Amino acid sequence: MSDETSNVVPAEPEPDGAPEAALTDADGNAVTPAGSETPDTADGDTSGGTESVVADAEDTDPENTDPANTGADDTDADDPDADDTDEPDRVNADIAVDDPAADDPSDTDDPSATDDPPETVDTETADVESGTVESGTVESGDVGQGDVEHGDVSAEDPADTDDHAPEDNTSDHNAPEDNASEDSAPVDSAYDDSAYDDTSALPAVAATQLDPDDDSWWKSAIFYQIYPRSFSDLNGDGVGDLAGVIDKLGYLELLGVDAIWLSPIMRSPMADHGYDVSDPRDIDPLFGDLALFDELVTEAHDRDIRVTMDLVPNHSSDQHPWFVAALASEPGSPERARYIFRDGRGEDGDEPPNNWVSVFGGPAWTRVPDPDGTPGQWYLHIFAAEQPDLNWENPEVFDDLATTLRFWLDRGVDGFRIDVAHGMAKPEDLPDMDLESVGLLENRDDDPRFNNYAVHDIHRKIRTVLDEYPGAANVGEIWVEDNERFAEYLRPDELHLGFNFRLAKAEFDPESIRAAIENSLDAVLSVGGTPTWTLSNHDVDREVTRYGRIAAAPDVDVDLGILRARAMLLVELALPGTIFIYNGAELGLPNADLADDVLQDPVWERSGHTERGRDGCRVPLPWEGFEPPFGFSTSADTWLPIPESWVRFTVEAQLEDVGSTLSLYRQAIEMRYDRPEFDGDTVEWYGAPEGCLAFRRSAGHLICALNTSDVPVPLPPGEILLTSYPLMDGQLAPNSAAWLA
Repeated sequence: MSDETSNVVPAEPEPDGAPEAALTDADGNAVTPAGSETPDTADGDTSGGTESVVADAEDTDPENTDPANTGADDTDADDPDADDTDEPDRVNADIAVDDPAADDPSDTDDPSATDDPPETVDTETADVESGTVESGTVESGDVGQGDVEHGDVSAEDPADTDDHAPEDNTSDHNAPEDNASEDSAPVDSAYDDSAYDDTSALPAVAATQLDPDDDSWWKSAIFYQIYPRSFSDLNGDGVGDLAGVIDKLGYLELLGVDAIWLSPIMRSPMADHGYDVSDPRDIDPLFGDLALFDELVTEAHDRDIRVTMDLVPNHSSDQHPWFVAALASEPGSPERARYIFRDGRGEDGDEPPNNWVSVFGGPAWTRVPDPDGTPGQWYLHIFAAEQPDLNWENPEVFDDLATTLRFWLDRGVDGFRIDVAHGMAKPEDLPDMDLESVGLLENRDDDPRFNNYAVHDIHRKIRTVLDEYPGAANVGEIWVEDNERFAEYLRPDELHLGFNFRLAKAEFDPESIRAAIENSLDAVLSVGGTPTWTLSNHDVDREVTRYGRIAAAPDVDVDLGILRARAMLLVELALPGTIFIYNGAELGLPNADLADDVLQDPVWERSGHTERGRDGCRVPLPWEGFEPPFGFSTSADTWLPIPESWVRFTVEAQLEDVGSTLSLYRQAIEMRYDRPEFDGDTVEWYGAPEGCLAFRRSAGHLICALNTSDVPVPLPPGEILLTSYPLMDGQLAPNSAAWLA
């Protein structure tokens, strides 16, 4: 192990005094602090030299629970310009992985091929707050406004996009060669509606899920969310792609995750970065093609990693052939019946059918001309104008989704994350909403746009399809606060899992964290469901940024945020259920501070530049080197600029540092799998000093203690397994957590 100072873990906090209260056990009895002879760092034994760790499962000792014996994997520090970018399906693994089948490491067609290990890098510590953000040259198309009337649907040529380079695709769908729009108005589509259901692009031999005999893997799995645009770019266009994901599978195996969740990669004009799908049964050329996707599934399964995909059933793109056909048809036509078209209010129908607003800002209705050019009906879009809501009362809509589900499941996909799972059903009378109670990017339980009871029938139908594929599972994005209503989505014939965001929304204080945990467990246990836990995703600020905000300070204290995020990782992984990790969280990344002129989130445009949107948590990952793009791409012009100050967060800088955030993730994930203490579906709470909380797993009796105060506190008795930060004189340091057995 290197004896260099960690570039990620900040200096020890200075305690202001000693604690006045000691921990008590689950029965309320006082307990004595753990002895100072107990191992007191997350690093464990710091003697010995650096060892190379390989990702091969056969080489991992499942009995080894010494946090220090983690070593490091070798990182390819070769010049990224040397990569062969002419063939995006050729992958060169950056992380060295022992593969018994890889006899010739020089064979770059084999993702298991390895290069010579680089020299150890001593990275200079950088200040994230003061680092200069390079905006680069990012070309961003105008995002449609909610009040734009789609009066130019007769345009002869589809608008171009800077994101999409025309590429051959293995799909047989009649998709447009150029499928993005810089205008909110739909344009003539190259799709042929009659050919839309063509599924001849299925693989020659249908694949299966990773393990069809295991129908409960998802109950304790660790999912790793990949935002494909920002994960790894192998073809050098500045945008992440599927070849880049394949290239980093060795890294994900080393991290120890069970499954990856891919944010949308289907064909899309990218008005909302893939959440506006124009063909749900094809891969967008920006990311690759179906052949490359099939390769990803095969390679991931070979490493015992499952592949799940984002599904977007609430709405389609306005360039979907169905919507193009709807605009060309008369009111009341079968084509329009696939969406939610309504006549306007007022004498001339020039007012929207109700007062609903878009989640992204602006009105939720856009008026379109009738085929004769006169002002016509309005269509509903809960999100951007380029995302018209589908009418789930029309049986054609589910039939098409069922075809989509089977299309991907037959390629071996292991499940789906269902976007806006609580939003597909709309009330028949479309009542007005309370505009005072709802802000951007949020909804309440009484919001008529969401959580209507008819949505449960939709999920039951989806479940019948998934049940045809043993080993597949789905998780729904459910923004529902009421525990009873939340639990309804997890009944045995509906969703396997439901995203619960309470822990991600909790403040860094014991009361808020405990309430989030208790509510989350209560919400699922009433129906025998499995709880889910996450601290961040592509829609919320990264945990380091959230925890680093101090009310009186104008800037984010990134070092404080890192300390607290590390502590919350141990809290999260100590809980029963399923874990979701957002890419980059394992590196301790904060939000990036981006210049206004590079922002691309539709929220920025639709809010009239009053809300900056979600781009700050979507910046590409830093992999290696000392300057942007840090190995993410061979192009410095990445789709969002990477801050220079992120040099301290690269995988290369952290991989061989046993005190790094990346190493903490690896240790904690491995221990969660290997130790029997993590058994049990519920938790029992300990009494704890002010500013602290402690709980233990009901069956395995793992103890997790969290100190959110600014002074060290005693620990309950037990063997220390792991700490998020070194102990201070045998006590739990401020803003840190510990596991004990």
